[in-house]
Amino acid sequence: MSNWWPLIKIVPITTNFKFVKYAKVMAALSIIGVIGSLYMTLIPFQGPCGGLNCGVDFTGGVLIELDTGQTPVDLAAARTALQGTQGRQDVQVQNYGTPSDPSGRYHAMVRFQPPQGVAGPVAVNQAEATLTAALGETVQFTRQEVVGPKVSGELFTGGIVALLIAIGLMMLYIWFRFEWQFGLGAVFGLFHDVILVFGLFAITKMEFTLTAVAAVLTVIGYSMNDTVVVFDRLRENLRKYKKMPLRDVIDLSINETLSRTIITGVTALMALTALAVLGGETLFAFSVALIFGIVFGTYSSIYVGAPIILLWGVKRGDAASGDDEAEPVKLGMASRP
Repeated sequence: MSNWWPLIKIVPITTNFKFVKYAKVMAALSIIGVIGSLYMTLIPFQGPCGGLNCGVDFTGGVLIELDTGQTPVDLAAARTALQGTQGRQDVQVQNYGTPSDPSGRYHAMVRFQPPQGVAGPVAVNQAEATLTAALGETVQFTRQEVVGPKVSGELFTGGIVALLIAIGLMMLYIWFRFEWQFGLGAVFGLFHDVILVFGLFAITKMEFTLTAVAAVLTVIGYSMNDTVVVFDRLRENLRKYKKMPLRDVIDLSINETLSRTIITGVTALMALTALAVLGGETLFAFSVALIFGIVFGTYSSIYVGAPIILLWGVKRGDAASGDDEAEPVKLGMASRP
């Protein structure tokens, strides 16, 4: 098979990287990244989303997307018209997808709080009439969403609860499958990945919606999958090489699973890159969050989860199967034939 696919030779069969050697440096970088992400996510500390650019799903209000064809969107005119005498509040008008859109068409997104006592559909019709008068008859409305404050609050609460339940279930799974040190490493890795993904949304100001929550949940699953693969091999090697120093067992386990991790991650990244480029504005934030999460999920399984085990130590039971005198497998940079 390798003769037909020469690029497979790029991935070595075995490696001998000293991951633990740089654990302290990477831990410091991770701590800085987590603290920075928390700051960007929470500050300014005001509801409902702090530093996140929450969409209508969580803030409530009206969202309208419009297409003005070959004519650029006059943001000032649209904003001035919507802030007229209708009583609309918190009016936001912004471009998206232009002028880089391959079709050459211009788009904009409008968000606002409807006037007091005006129903959502009525507010949409009034806003569309106002925008048509301000921008011209050529404007086309491609998307309308209306979310009330009660529903938005329920959606925000539901999203947070979903994240906490997912993390809790992952913690229980690791706790029962491995020793508590492994569970602790997995928990730190999960929180590390989730906080960094929130930091990505806070820094880039990408719209945080229910789709973004789905992306975070997917990142949790991928990160846990990668961590379990490393931990499973580590547990096997701890039983097999009881006299080998723990740091060497960790390095050996990560190296033995590295090829599988790279191939799996690159395959997922290729699909997500295509989705980010071709999926349009709706799926762009979802795809970018997953790409970011997969990269750092792989990183955390190596430099967050495993080093936590080294920090706390792990018990090597006498009853564990394996040969005390077993010699470690010799590692090298051999390539596929």
